[in-house]
Amino acid sequence: MWQISFILFLIPAAVHCLECYVCDNQDSNYDKCIKTIKTCDIAEDRCLSEVRWGSTPYWDSTGKKQFYISKSCATERDCKKAIHAVSKRCDRIWYNDWECVECCHGDRCNYYVTLAGVSIK
Repeated sequence: MWQISFILFLIPAAVHCLECYVCDNQDSNYDKCIKTIKTCDIAEDRCLSEVRWGSTPYWDSTGKKQFYISKSCATERDCKKAIHAVSKRCDRIWYNDWECVECCHGDRCNYYVTLAGVSIK
């Protein structure tokens, strides 16, 4: 009987799912991007952060640019594909539209978003 209890005790620890911050196309890393947490699916073992810098979705006579931050759960394969897909556009030059993807492993590891060694909180 004690063996069954011991096995049942271990099962919840074995199915611990990752937690990541999630948001979509936010203009900063405040509010939604650091307050919304998702428990990922069991196959999703990474937290993915995408940062874009570019023109506003509406016409602006000044040509204003802004950040667009998205965060989600992902698999390792999804992360590698996303990083590869934007690798040529990830130059972080202020006058260009650019896009970068970062992935990390660990609960809520995507709290901060880094840009060229500078962290956006």
